[in-house]
Amino acid sequence: VQMLNEAEIIIGVDTIILPGVVLAATDGPIVIGRGARVLPHVYIQGPACVGDGTLVKAGARIYEGTTIGPVCKVAGEIDASIIHGYSNKQHDGFLGHAYLGQWINLGAGTTNSDLKNTYGPVAVQLHDRLIDTGLTFVGLFMGDYVKSAINTVFNTGTVVGFSSNVVASGFPPKFIPSFCWCGPDGMTEYRCDKALEVAQRVMARRKVTMGPAETARFVRVFEETTTERTDRMGRTDR
Repeated sequence: VQMLNEAEIIIGVDTIILPGVVLAATDGPIVIGRGARVLPHVYIQGPACVGDGTLVKAGARIYEGTTIGPVCKVAGEIDASIIHGYSNKQHDGFLGHAYLGQWINLGAGTTNSDLKNTYGPVAVQLHDRLIDTGLTFVGLFMGDYVKSAINTVFNTGTVVGFSSNVVASGFPPKFIPSFCWCGPDGMTEYRCDKALEVAQRVMARRKVTMGPAETARFVRVFEETTTERTDRMGRTDR
C-alpha cells in the first residue's frame, strides 16, 4: 500500500487494505472506518472518508470531496459525492457531484453527468420549478431506497424521489417523484405496500429490521408525495 502524507491518513481497527492501493492525502485527510475492506488497485484522494464496514472494490477511483457511509459497496469512479449508509454502487460507472441517500442500489454501468456541454450553470428541477444553482458542476440527487437498472444514464442536476425505480432507456426525466416506476413509456405509481415489502427484504439481507418509526416514515412519504406523483404520470417531457 502506498500512503502519501501518511500523517493525514486514519485507518480503523479490523480494516483490511490489500496490496496495490494508493492513499493520497497530499490535498486533505483520508479516513477509513472500522472493519472496511479495500481491494487491490484502488486509488483514494483526500479529503475523503470511507465508512465502517464498507467494501471498496478492485480498481475503484475515489476522488477528493467524497464521503461514503457505513456498510456500502462501491466501485468505478466517484468524485465529490456523498453516499449514505447501506447504499451500493458496486460496478463501473461515474458518479460525480452527487448526493445519494441510504439503501440505494445502482445497477451496473449507472452513470451521471455533472457538467453541461455548454459549461453553463446547472438548473435543478423540483416539481414544476427550475432552480438555477449557479454552479457549473452539479450531478445527481437521489432519495432513500431508489434503484436504477443497468446502464442508466442521469443528466446533470437530476432529482429522483424516495423509493423509485428507474429503468428508462436514454436519459430519464430530470425530476422523478417518489414511489415511481420510470420506464421507456413514462411513469407509473409504485404501490406503497409493494415498495415497503421490497425495502424490508433488502434490509433483512443486511440483518437490519425496519422499525415502526421507519415504517411510518415510509408510509408518510408516500402520502405526502401523492400529488406530485399523479401530476407527472403520463408525461413524456425530459
